[in-house]
Amino acid sequence: MKTTPTETEGSSASRSAGGAGGSSGRSTAGALLVRTVRANMRQYGMLVALALIVLLFQIWTDGNLLKPVNVSNIVQQNSYILILAMGMMIVIIAGHIDLSVGSLAAFVGAAAAVMMVEYDMAWPLALTCSLLIGALAGAWQGFWIAYVGIPSFIVTLAGMLLFRGGTQILLEGQSLAPFPRGFQNLSQGFLPEGGPLSDYHDLTVLIGVVVVAIVLVQQWRDRRRQQAYELEVLPLNLFLLKCGAVVAAVLAFTLTLASYRGVPVVLLVMCAILIGLGFVMRNAVVGRHVYALGGNRAAAMLSGVRDRRVTFLVFVNMGVLAALAGCVYAARLNAGTPQAGINFELEAIAAAFIGGASMSGGVGTVLGAVIGGLVLGVLNNGMSLVGIGTDYQQVIKGLVLLAAVGFDVWNKRKVGT
Repeated sequence: MKTTPTETEGSSASRSAGGAGGSSGRSTAGALLVRTVRANMRQYGMLVALALIVLLFQIWTDGNLLKPVNVSNIVQQNSYILILAMGMMIVIIAGHIDLSVGSLAAFVGAAAAVMMVEYDMAWPLALTCSLLIGALAGAWQGFWIAYVGIPSFIVTLAGMLLFRGGTQILLEGQSLAPFPRGFQNLSQGFLPEGGPLSDYHDLTVLIGVVVVAIVLVQQWRDRRRQQAYELEVLPLNLFLLKCGAVVAAVLAFTLTLASYRGVPVVLLVMCAILIGLGFVMRNAVVGRHVYALGGNRAAAMLSGVRDRRVTFLVFVNMGVLAALAGCVYAARLNAGTPQAGINFELEAIAAAFIGGASMSGGVGTVLGAVIGGLVLGVLNNGMSLVGIGTDYQQVIKGLVLLAAVGFDVWNKRKVGT
């Protein structure tokens, strides 16, 4: 059968179009991946940095860094900083700063010690009262910032001095101890063993499996929701790769904890805070208003955002988290001490900026604060294991903070151009 010129040209055109379509599809997927990475560059960059730091110290310490007992120790040692960092991230997103959180944590820890040691108050009631004290302290500072209009730097600097002095007054310059065992378990305790079903801590393994299932379901629902609104999503193969990496990380962490004593109680507390605040910042109206105020306060107010109310709530939340961090720290020491909380505010601010916060506000995630806090925590632990002195540790952490903020500035200039 003879082929007409028209048919030949049509076939060639079809092949060319098919080839172009395939190339276009690949280029579109590549462009989407690049845009996704750029949009989340700080968070992805810090995840990569955290992985490299872990790998470096795992090799440097001859495998001691990721031993189950040391992993549990890292979680418990840095728990109060991570709690503070999550609250500080929200404060910075809103365009403010809080210098008082370390002193407030010390003050609440001292108040809890007085209630339990001197007045023999039951620890659940003392813990509840401590959180209320934190909420009142946050409301006090939030009132001056939101309704009077005094800059947060000044108000919280005054709060830092006020709460530090209050701590000295409450404790009269001395430490108070010991605490009831139930209160100590807030920082030192582990979940009980569920049963002798395996060589691992069974309840921890069960929790890990449940977390994996929840993560996978949430990832799939988010993808379907984005597709329903005709938003760009990762190609299926990259999406599956991402899910596989998350599952592998969760299972590895779970089995590491399960091979020692299981999940620390304070880790469950931190996860509850992370999930709750993450949901509020992503899905709740007040969370979107926090981002709007930090991004452009004037435009947010013109859009009907109640800036005073939102700012007030941000500092109340920070006060409660500072109080909880103070109780966790006191429970770890098993004492209320006048020297508690020193430099906690600097650690929390550093964790927030390393985790993706921006000096201009309006940028950051609660998960990013946790990642930033873990970067600092692993650095502290790893450097201690290899015998690096505290003087050099401060130098290295300062350089890490400078590099993180410098990267943020560079990234903004690159996006702007």
